[in-house]
Amino acid sequence: MCSGRIVALGACTLAAGCGSLGVQSGPQAAGIPSQVVPAGKYAVLHSFGSSGDGLQPYAKLAASNGKLYGTTQAGGAYGLGTVFEITTSGSEKLLYSFSGSDGSQPYGSLLNVNGVLYGSTAGGGKNGAGTVFSLTAAGIEKVIYSFDTTHGSTPTGGLIRSGSEFYGTTQTGGAKNGGTVFAVSASGKERVLHSFGGGNDGVLPHGDVIDVKGELYGTTIQGGSTGNGSVFAVSTSGKERVVYSFRDQGDGQFPEAGLLDVSGKLYGTTSASGVGGGGTVFYVTTSGKEHTILQFQGAGDGGTPYCALAFYKGAFYGTTGSGGYRGYGTVFAVTPTGKQTVLHKFGMGNDGQTPYAGLVFLNGKFYGTTIAGGASGGGTVFSITP
Repeated sequence: MCSGRIVALGACTLAAGCGSLGVQSGPQAAGIPSQVVPAGKYAVLHSFGSSGDGLQPYAKLAASNGKLYGTTQAGGAYGLGTVFEITTSGSEKLLYSFSGSDGSQPYGSLLNVNGVLYGSTAGGGKNGAGTVFSLTAAGIEKVIYSFDTTHGSTPTGGLIRSGSEFYGTTQTGGAKNGGTVFAVSASGKERVLHSFGGGNDGVLPHGDVIDVKGELYGTTIQGGSTGNGSVFAVSTSGKERVVYSFRDQGDGQFPEAGLLDVSGKLYGTTSASGVGGGGTVFYVTTSGKEHTILQFQGAGDGGTPYCALAFYKGAFYGTTGSGGYRGYGTVFAVTPTGKQTVLHKFGMGNDGQTPYAGLVFLNGKFYGTTIAGGASGGGTVFSITP
């Protein structure tokens, strides 16, 4: 992810991406009518840090059958992260604690397929380079694939599924040690679609990939023609192309999150720069035409958005990891024409601090996580009404 924000794994800090293949989280609309969004009603559903259920939830929540599922990258029985379930009323249950050989430090969001949760861990597994895993509702975990340096390492995004394969990214490893786009079957057969090399094609892919008409689109935090990150596309047969290279000339730099496809345009965020220095909201077409919608100023409206966007009733919703009240981040909405509204500023009491993940929509509300703060300091799950 981003410049200078390093975690224990030696990779950059992490954020969550989108949902399942070709379908973005949250309600969609055929067009993008502009709409002014009023400030929302905010509530903390759960605070991590006191009951052994995990610490530091980085990933976007997954909604399924009226419940929410997520991961924490630390805490749990062995201190290596957890999978949890939570209801919209705040009843939370620990589903699984990682112990190392089965994976450790899950940063990515979960994918529900026929009642089974699939995800990745950034560390652990047979080779210590991360895993792809499955988890049943009864808490039975299975390692589907263990990464090594050659085939990629440190998978930090979520998975998407098409046919019999799951697709995702690793931040490091691969033939050129710049990260990979990979496919893996439920039986554990893995193939590398593309290895990034740190040049024009980018380096350090983190966010989820999405499918647009048979091509997988994603972002790299660095690399591209000027080193500021890129948007890429890769076919399922492994043909890769650079769609756009960020220049840090008002368009931003260091895109850490995945993309959102709305009406043929790919919307995303950069975690830094832009005129205000706090990052941007942008869209890029599949042919490479880029347009900057919003440039964060930092203190008032937020800064460093790490997350993918959600789309609801003509506006985009997301979080920033800094800025706002006391610099602990914000929840924001922005229309396609750049009209921004700050829905919540973190840092008021026990409401949480530093949201890294995007938002998921369920039953009239958005739900998200913060990596710190809350009543016990280990992060929170929150809801906010759009």
